Amino acid sequence: MIEAVSCGGVVIYRGKFLLLYKNYRNRYEGWVLPKGTVEEGEQYPDTALREVKEETGVTASIVRYIGKSDYTFTVPEDTVEKEVHWYLMKSTSYFSKPQKEEYFLDSGYYKYHEAIHLLKFANEKQILEKAYEEYQSLYRSRLWTP
Repeated sequence: MIEAVSCGGVVIYRGKFLLLYKNYRNRYEGWVLPKGTVEEGEQYPDTALREVKEETGVTASIVRYIGKSDYTFTVPEDTVEKEVHWYLMKSTSYFSKPQKEEYFLDSGYYKYHEAIHLLKFANEKQILEKAYEEYQSLYRSRLWTP
C-alpha cells in the first residue's frame, strides 16, 4: 500500500467555480478540480496554492480550509491510498490556462449547477457542494468580497 497526500483548491470568481478538463491517452478523461502532491517540506496551504497556479495559471488566495477527501486506486505495482486536503479559494479574474504537460486540455469557470454535473468524481462533487455551502454562507453574511 502506497500512501499519498495531495492538496487542492475550489476556486471561485464571481460565483463561478474553476474546473479543469483532463484527457490522458483517452484512459483518464473528465472534469476535475485542481490538486497535486505535497512536496517535501511544503505546508498544505502552500501546496494547494502552488498546484492551482501550476495547473490553471490562476493566482488565488485561500479563504478557508474546507475538509479532506480519501480514496483508493490501483497502479500496476500497488494500491494507492490518497488523502486530499481542500481549500476554498478566490480569484481576481476569469483568466485560466490549463497545464498541457499534465494533459489538461481545457479550463474554465462554471456555475455551481453546471460544475456539479461536469465533475467526474463523486468525492470532488462532495467537496464542491461543501465549498458552495461555505461560499453562500459567507456571501449572505457579506463576508465574501471579490
